[in-house]
Amino acid sequence: MTPISHRHVSGKITGTLMLAASLLLGSVALADAHEAEDSGKTWLPSLMTETPQEGFALAVTLSQKGVGTTQPDAEVRKEQRPEYAENPDSLIAASHVIATHFQTVAAANDYWRE
Repeated sequence: MTPISHRHVSGKITGTLMLAASLLLGSVALADAHEAEDSGKTWLPSLMTETPQEGFALAVTLSQKGVGTTQPDAEVRKEQRPEYAENPDSLIAASHVIATHFQTVAAANDYWRE
C-alpha cells in the first residue's frame, strides 16, 4: 500500500469542499451583482460596513459572487442543488467560505472597534 501524504489528502478535500461551497450559494443577490457588473456599475465599492451584522451579510454576498463566477449558468446551479443541499459536508464547506470572507471584512473594518 502506498502512503498518501497529508498535503495530497488535504488538497483534495479542500478542492472538493470549495467546489461544494461554490455550488451551494446561488441567489438573487448574485444575479443583482451580475447585472451591476454587466451594466458597468461597481457591485463592491468597499469592504467597509457599519456593523458586524452588515459585515456578515457582505461576506455572504462575496461567497455568492464566487459561486456565480465559478458557475455562471444559474440553471446548472439549480439542477445540481439537490446533490449538495442536504449534504452536511457541503453545508459546512459553504459556512467555511463565508467565515473566511467574514474574516477579511472584519479585518478591513478593524473588527468594528470604536
